[in-house]
Amino acid sequence: MPQQQIDINQLNQAKANVTLTQTLLSQAIEKSSSYPTLAQESLKQAAQEIVQAQSSVNQVYNTVQAQLTE
Repeated sequence: MPQQQIDINQLNQAKANVTLTQTLLSQAIEKSSSYPTLAQESLKQAAQEIVQAQSSVNQVYNTVQAQLTE
């Protein structure tokens, strides 16, 4: 059975999601006292980015685990 390669694009996507999450969390902190609604929206978006990053990392992790068990 041929070995699957780690999808670097998946890891780069996860990295981008994390970077965007950092930006969104910074916005939420900055807006928290003056604009609670905007802060809440930034938190929602950050949570979505975390889910997407986790999904990308899990896909790569599963590929690595499959390689180790071959």
